[in-house]
Amino acid sequence: MAVTSHAQTEQDRTDDSASNVSDACHGRINAKAVDERLRAVLCDVLALDPADVAEFDADTGLFGHLPEMDSMAVAGLLTEIEDRFGIIIDDEDVDGEMLETYGGLRDFVEGKLTDGADA
Repeated sequence: MAVTSHAQTEQDRTDDSASNVSDACHGRINAKAVDERLRAVLCDVLALDPADVAEFDADTGLFGHLPEMDSMAVAGLLTEIEDRFGIIIDDEDVDGEMLETYGGLRDFVEGKLTDGADA
């Protein structure tokens, strides 16, 4: 029986981060996979109920609307998004609009994935 360390499984998840969400050969993203992974990140980082997060639509408010989404949570959220999606979020990329709603955050992540596929 093999024992898998947390670091190993974390690395596997990071290595697999771009798979299933983007097709670099064709410059396309899998919007459903992005949506599912982003919802999982929100649940994990903000300790939100998955059933509640499943109900989020594009207009669901995040920063300033969810008590769990304070400035410290934003830092953790962005770091986890970078890790799980294999993207880099620069300080100048972060603004209130991308964090205001679920749709804004999802569009931001999809845009970063598309930019990465174009590079």
